[in-house]
Amino acid sequence: MEADHGLMRLHDLQHFLSSGSLEDSLRSQAQQCARMLNADSCSIMLLSGGSGEDLRLRVHARAGDLPDAVLAADIGRGEGISGQVLASGQALLVEDIGNSAYALLARRPRGAGRSLMSAPIRIEGRIVGVVNVAGSTFVQDDLALLEVTCLFIGKSIQVVQLQRLLDSRFAQLALAHETEEAGRTAYRNPEEVARILARSFFKELVKAGFEAPQIVGAASEIIDQLNNKLHEKK
Repeated sequence: MEADHGLMRLHDLQHFLSSGSLEDSLRSQAQQCARMLNADSCSIMLLSGGSGEDLRLRVHARAGDLPDAVLAADIGRGEGISGQVLASGQALLVEDIGNSAYALLARRPRGAGRSLMSAPIRIEGRIVGVVNVAGSTFVQDDLALLEVTCLFIGKSIQVVQLQRLLDSRFAQLALAHETEEAGRTAYRNPEEVARILARSFFKELVKAGFEAPQIVGAASEIIDQLNNKLHEKK
């Protein structure tokens, strides 16, 4: 029976490489992860908001009941349990969070007997996020399954981002040029991609002979389009 249960859980991994938007994909994966590990909650955190050591972990998808403090968390390298996993690059299993050295770091320990697991998401060797799950009882086999799950989540993120780039010839050329110059991997966090595209757009405008007022006008048009989009969402 145990072997059959293990095969069923591995079979569920096929659903992690889903299509659609990144937001929808991550939301589905958080739900799948919680169900597969019989967890009370699951949160998928991705790095954003800066570059290099300044990047912060923020919740991008979740399943189950999580407090507002977790959903609004902004975690740096070495901060809290997720930040320690980010810094070490090693998955972590805490079998009894209330009676462990991590009790003071947990945002919701719920006393003795509550388990927690946290594992890094990698793309081409780089850590781009962390997955956290909480429940009543986790063992080493669960941690191994979470690590495999994180590999699938990383691949899924990469697939969605590549699909987005294929829709934009300008983005393809800009990122290809940046990669060629810096010798870096293809993956970038969204904020870094936005900065690369902005720099490339500016360079192309200058190269085409546009003057400063015209470039400012182009930037203003982008801001106007953004404002219109934000109003549409309200």
